[in-house]
Amino acid sequence: MKERLGMIGIGMMGHGIAGNLLKHGYRLTVLEHPGNQPLDALLAAGATTARSARAVASESEVVILCVTGSAQVEAALTGPDGVIEGLRPGAVVIDCSTAVPASTVRMAQAVSARGGRMIDAAMTRTPKEAAEGRLNLLVGGDLEVLERCRPILASFAESITSVGRIGAGHRMKLLHNFVSLGQVTLLAEAAACARTAEIDPAVFLEVLATGGGGGTALERLRPFLESGDTAGLRFAISNGRKDLDYYVAMVTDAGNRHAVADAILATLDSAVDAGHGDELMPELVTFLAGDRR
Repeated sequence: MKERLGMIGIGMMGHGIAGNLLKHGYRLTVLEHPGNQPLDALLAAGATTARSARAVASESEVVILCVTGSAQVEAALTGPDGVIEGLRPGAVVIDCSTAVPASTVRMAQAVSARGGRMIDAAMTRTPKEAAEGRLNLLVGGDLEVLERCRPILASFAESITSVGRIGAGHRMKLLHNFVSLGQVTLLAEAAACARTAEIDPAVFLEVLATGGGGGTALERLRPFLESGDTAGLRFAISNGRKDLDYYVAMVTDAGNRHAVADAILATLDSAVDAGHGDELMPELVTFLAGDRR
């Protein structure tokens, strides 16, 4: 019999993960929460629901977190009626969120004190790949725990990389997002300038794609530049701002330089402060162009 799973965070990424867990025959309990995507398809596939994180944990051998950030992870684990209160001895917590590594280490210690174990399995890629079961996972924690959980992770990921001790998955995710979101922000600023200069988007895309600007970031912006379609990167500007803020906190603690990150963060801050935080990253082009179309 496959392990009984619990999941907290059925947002754009979490919904795809949950769907793939059910497709692979896992019994799944999800937390009822107003931030969830509609649960109809998951319930039809056999998922059950619980009204508290504690209840989710009490019914699960493995609890998966896929929430916005460290504040939400800490609330889910150690808040009132949290996972810690219902955690079974020997249970595993898998944190797929994007989080501050220092917080991750503290949460792992809290889980351990309760008799459980924790790994951080930070995700890269988008909701499209989550739905397709093709995420990339960056895992921090004991290899023994990773191997126990590998079949679960493999049900929604095509690449699973062990990157070190607990917290290392989140450290690598922040490094990844600094680079990837930084590239998207740089290209968005260039595309905004091109729009203001009345350069044809097709020409802009062709020149960059065949030169030094080609790559994943450009391809994720391509649908928006061609037709205003944001599906290439369904990632909110506010989430980008949060990830860059986490990255700056991490490198500041480590004593590393972060001047480039500061500039990217300032750009995302300006969009959020202007009320565009709920828009998706491709729409940063329109904001930076001063709403010129």
